[in-house]
Amino acid sequence: MSPGIGLMKRRLEKEKDSIALAISGIIKNYKISEDKITTLETKYDENAGDWYVALGWGDKKAIVKMDSVQGTITEIKEI
Repeated sequence: MSPGIGLMKRRLEKEKDSIALAISGIIKNYKISEDKITTLETKYDENAGDWYVALGWGDKKAIVKMDSVQGTITEIKEI
């Protein structure tokens, strides 16, 4: 029997883990180098268990939404 969602250890426990995953998603989708990306803001949603990381590069900005339990990017929204 597997543990319930409340008993599982989150894969993205720390802010730095979520930032690293968000940056890798931007690099993969937009084909830019890591040194051009800046972290603008991070937020953890306690109710949903999701991380939100706002990143900027050049004249573009994006919000990356991640599931902290699965450790996956669920959405990248360019703003």
